[in-house]
Amino acid sequence: MRVFIDECIDWRLSRDISGHDVKTAHQMGWSGIKNGVLLALVAGNFDVFVTVDRNLAFQNVVTNLPFAVIVLHAHTNRLDDLRPLIPELIRAVDQSKPGELRQIQA
Repeated sequence: MRVFIDECIDWRLSRDISGHDVKTAHQMGWSGIKNGVLLALVAGNFDVFVTVDRNLAFQNVVTNLPFAVIVLHAHTNRLDDLRPLIPELIRAVDQSKPGELRQIQA
């Protein structure tokens, strides 16, 4: 799967998502791009969008997107708080389907 990591997530998390083609907003040159435009860019390039932005699901109709959205819920968006979610994140990526929203809780 082609996985996009939103810029609100520490880029080092991408190293922990094995078995997938993972890119960050910075690597793609998409830092600072707002959600509407960002989602359009992701649509043509990725299968899964990973974020900690809990409002994304409320601001956009995820079911119409050609990729899955995974929202990570941790105490903070610091790497140490997100790392425990990695096993579940990898399972979610493996099972994701376009237009699906998955939320992973700490």
